[in-house]
Amino acid sequence: MDWSLRELRFFIAAVESGSFTDAAISLRVSQASVSRTIAALEQRVGEPLLRRVPSGCEPTATGRQLLPDVRRLLAEVNRFTDAVRSRHGVLRLGYAWAALGAHTPVLQRTWAAEHPERELHLIRHNSPTGGLQEGVCDVAIVRRPVDERRFGSIVVGLERRLVAFSADDPAWSRRRQLSMAEVAERVIVIDSRTGTTSTDLWADAEHRPRVTESSDVDEWLDTIAAGTGVGTTAEATAHHHARRGIAFRPIKDGPRIPVMLAWWKDNPPGGLAELIDAVTALYS
Repeated sequence: MDWSLRELRFFIAAVESGSFTDAAISLRVSQASVSRTIAALEQRVGEPLLRRVPSGCEPTATGRQLLPDVRRLLAEVNRFTDAVRSRHGVLRLGYAWAALGAHTPVLQRTWAAEHPERELHLIRHNSPTGGLQEGVCDVAIVRRPVDERRFGSIVVGLERRLVAFSADDPAWSRRRQLSMAEVAERVIVIDSRTGTTSTDLWADAEHRPRVTESSDVDEWLDTIAAGTGVGTTAEATAHHHARRGIAFRPIKDGPRIPVMLAWWKDNPPGGLAELIDAVTALYS
């Protein structure tokens, strides 16, 4: 059976209004159009769905039985339509660990004031592309290179590299900054999927540090708070994940971390140029 949404909507309108005449008025079509459309639907179903009565029309037993399913189907179609329409009014900005640090609330406020026609939604998603590859967002904040064959990207800023350690660490708790060599003496907690730290940072050092893996930022923080390891991370992490029991300090010779925006090359979203300009201005 191959019926149309138009036919189903006309059927519902006739049931809810109680007559073909009132259904035509609500649908802004002629009564003849309502009659023809419902007759076509009944022909496909193979049974009458409405019967004429002195006061107008009412559903037959078959029509009454099918009515809840038709309403559910049209409700799903309406939700789908709303989702499609909302894509033109929403820009979804994803990130894996941290968004833009201290710049995040500034971006949200200025964007809302300057672009009232397009809402900015921040979405945290634990994947290397911050949810971009999975379709969770339209643009992602990334701090690792993306596949240039599939994604477009641009560097919008640079962030200091920090070291995170247990706040009661006897050797480091009073230090104002540390060095990469000092960090290498500890066990370093890394997330090789989405983090910005690998042993390659110490490729030219006398020895590479020992590492232990974490699966996401929460596990990373828990391990560091327990004092079983330390971590290096972008400055934004200290703003997004400040936690009692964990201290963050600058690494004086740590390489800066590029902050990038990434998007699908074949489907750049509306508002991308404005977002790039806004974020770049925050880091300038």
